[in-house]
Amino acid sequence: MSEFMPEKAHDNVVVMSEDEIEKARKLQKMSPLFTVIFSGCALMSDGYQVGVLSLVNVCFSKIYGEAYTSEMSTRLGNALFCGIVLGQLGFGFFIDRVGRKVGMMVTTFLVILGAALCAGAYGAHGSVTGLFWALTIYRGILGVGVGGEYPCSSANASENADNLLEGRRGMLVVLCTNTMIDLGFVLAALVPLILSLAHCSYEVIWRTSFAIGVIPPLSVLFFRLRMTNSEIFKKNSIKRNVPYLLIIKRYWKHLIGTGGAWFIYNFITYPFGIFSGTILDTAIGTNGTFTQIASWSCLLNFFYMPGCFLGAVSADTVGRKRTMALGFFLQGVLGILMGVFYKDLVKILPLFVVLYGIFLTLGEYGPGDMTILIASEVYPTGIRGTAYGWSAAIGKIGAICGTTAFKPAIKAFGNGDTLAGEGRVFILASCLALVGAAFVWMFIPDRTRQDLKVEDEAFKQYLVDNGYDISYMGEPSTIESQKSLEHDMYEVK
Repeated sequence: MSEFMPEKAHDNVVVMSEDEIEKARKLQKMSPLFTVIFSGCALMSDGYQVGVLSLVNVCFSKIYGEAYTSEMSTRLGNALFCGIVLGQLGFGFFIDRVGRKVGMMVTTFLVILGAALCAGAYGAHGSVTGLFWALTIYRGILGVGVGGEYPCSSANASENADNLLEGRRGMLVVLCTNTMIDLGFVLAALVPLILSLAHCSYEVIWRTSFAIGVIPPLSVLFFRLRMTNSEIFKKNSIKRNVPYLLIIKRYWKHLIGTGGAWFIYNFITYPFGIFSGTILDTAIGTNGTFTQIASWSCLLNFFYMPGCFLGAVSADTVGRKRTMALGFFLQGVLGILMGVFYKDLVKILPLFVVLYGIFLTLGEYGPGDMTILIASEVYPTGIRGTAYGWSAAIGKIGAICGTTAFKPAIKAFGNGDTLAGEGRVFILASCLALVGAAFVWMFIPDRTRQDLKVEDEAFKQYLVDNGYDISYMGEPSTIESQKSLEHDMYEVK
């Protein structure tokens, strides 16, 4: 056996020692694990920051009374959502061009900054109006970071899940994305409750509640620094000359399906989540304390979790499309029944909270879990972040429309009777859920058992057939280049 090594390697290739190669290989093996686990952890900030506003709204009402108008409440909610839309669109594009890891690092810093600013918000000279305008701006900044987490985390988790547990991509992605979001909703009710039981003032409750939102992104910062982009992204990314017209021509129906289903889901779910404290306040009555409202809100938010876990199991067994349609249908049927008997149900508060919780559970079991999962896998890797960002942004517009219309709808349908208005809004939202079930069946493709590489290859062939130069796709891998160099440099005889 003889070996030959040239004195000089190619100038455009990074030469690595055997120890460096082995270390890089180990990092490659661990990176999918880190990515899948810690991609979704920062998504907890979305559920937390959206959900915490429900009880923070109660605090503001207790502190400022009529000075805290419904317009201010809606503006605070929509500031976060507008920021999220910008983040989803911007970072969806960004991670397809620059890379998943860089996108996740930037969004992590934005979420930390926005949450800290909200906790320390102050109006000039003690101005109440100034305080709420400051919070509006800060929650907009926070929203950009939270919105960016959607395409960054979901795309990266989806691309790495098959490397950990083959055939269980659906379960892993759901557990690391929507489950984390809903865990944030649970903590959003638990934190103010604990502070209330500790006899903290309303101001301490709302400021501390906002400040706790710094912890999820801060806790994953170190691990995200150690992540790498997935191999499937390195091989299929399109960083220049992106053929958008060809993309829209091939995937327009998919975009209508993922974006439209997400719009319907968010239009229903977010108002009933954000304003659950207000609904419970009405159900409990004028003598209800903040602790009572927070306790029932905490119990109500716990109902999100069973839906997430059931959906995670159902994704790979029942299938994505069937699970989403079934969740929409069952939520619609239950919601209509609740709306019809609403005035009688609120008189039995425990029963009302349980049924309200099951209503939310069904939403998470079906569309809650599946919108994120389906949008992260039906598109090819080269445009996954962008297409996911478009879909998620359309969904968040649904949340903006739903939260904006929620209180005016209660007032309009109630004609002065709040309970009647809330019952009719339940019926309206539930009818929309039934429409969602039919919409899913018409527009959502089912890729339950399909490897991500299948669509990547089909997309490449489609581009070739339409005259696109696929040499623009992919990026060189340092490790692959080293292996190629070793093959050229060494000759074994």
